[in-house]
Amino acid sequence: MSELNKEVVDLVWGRPSSGGVSASIFRRWTQGFVFCENEQTALEQFEGGPCAVIAPVQAFLLKNILFNRESSNWRQMTEEEQKTALCSTLSEILESACSSPSTGFCLVTWAKGQSPHTSTQTQSQMQDMAAPESSQPPQEQQPTALAVEVLGFERFHSVLHKRTVMSVSGLREEVLSLYHTWRGCCGVLHFLYSVILTKGIENIRNEIQDTMEPLIDPVHGHGSQSLVNLLVSGHAVSNVWDGDRECSGMKLHGIHKQASVGFLTLMESLRYCKVGAFLKSPKFPIWILGSETHLSVFFTKEMSLVGPESPSEQARRVFQSYDPEDNGFIPESLLEDVMKALDLVSEPEYVSLVKSKLDPENLGIILLGPFLLEFFPDQDSGIPDSFPIYHYNGLKQSNHNERVEYVEGTALVLGFEDPMVRTDDTPVKRCLQTRWPYIELLWTTDRSPSLN
Repeated sequence: MSELNKEVVDLVWGRPSSGGVSASIFRRWTQGFVFCENEQTALEQFEGGPCAVIAPVQAFLLKNILFNRESSNWRQMTEEEQKTALCSTLSEILESACSSPSTGFCLVTWAKGQSPHTSTQTQSQMQDMAAPESSQPPQEQQPTALAVEVLGFERFHSVLHKRTVMSVSGLREEVLSLYHTWRGCCGVLHFLYSVILTKGIENIRNEIQDTMEPLIDPVHGHGSQSLVNLLVSGHAVSNVWDGDRECSGMKLHGIHKQASVGFLTLMESLRYCKVGAFLKSPKFPIWILGSETHLSVFFTKEMSLVGPESPSEQARRVFQSYDPEDNGFIPESLLEDVMKALDLVSEPEYVSLVKSKLDPENLGIILLGPFLLEFFPDQDSGIPDSFPIYHYNGLKQSNHNERVEYVEGTALVLGFEDPMVRTDDTPVKRCLQTRWPYIELLWTTDRSPSLN
């Protein structure tokens, strides 16, 4: 892999002016995919940073466990079931990233005889083992986190090996055979590099908006939006809107098709961006939630949440496309355009009548709420009034009693009128309100789950 090392390192880590990647940031990324002891279908994240890979993998893992697995209790898995579920999930993401089947799939592993062994571990690091010793052969035991003094940045990149698989069936077999690599020391990086080389470095550069921006921030260690999008959609685009946009003669790439799992971000509630329908309305009711610094996962088994768009939902989306600032209103001059876009009667006399009804005080604006109530008073979208929900945060310190556990709750999705029930105003809720403006959350725990 030596000839690709520099290109991969530049793409992932950038070219830090200080002359190298911070040892502490690299150490945070040296973990493997580790299942929690007390929550058997949840992956644990030891430190901040690798959530950009772990959260998307967790989202796809949940999709496969909840909707592809026949089991009465989705929260319980044997070690063998964990192995099958994780490897099938990693294979799925690699298949999605593959630009051309003719080029095959790349898997990055340790060079023969070069994997670190538990003999190099300190006692505290031994506690972070991926599983009990009995679960893997002695010669394959690998730690999930390794002190940088033992395995530094340069050393890691000098002992990597690339292998190519030319078929999907071969990929799945190979990924399964490498289970101990994925769960051992640096498993997250091995998988990330596998996705990057499967996608192709040049293909990624062509999709990233700013090629000088690395996939992992060299100062804070957080993954970029391009990295998250690569894992979620197979495309390393930098934006979360639907399709491409022109800006000052430059084409800005967005998401081009409905994703299997979704993405919502607190940044949208703060007006920094607008997530498109392909990520807001995925194929399965599982959403990665982004805060300023971390990624977690919100999910439910309620498939009606991702059903076809109702007329009122379509009307809201079209209305908001004429309200790019997300003010909740449009100038009355745009009302005719909105009505035409929704195939409503748009004769000038009728539009004038509607204007006078929706803007009786002649303020010159049309509010979203009254518009929806006028044309779409029946708000039955097929979504139940309430349904069970769950939230996952892989960081121990972000969970109650420092135990990674799914937080359970109930969601209420109310109508456009002022809701009768008012719950908390937390970052999780503000994030979800970008998808369901009138959602209310009732958690079974004393405190709301954390986005950070």
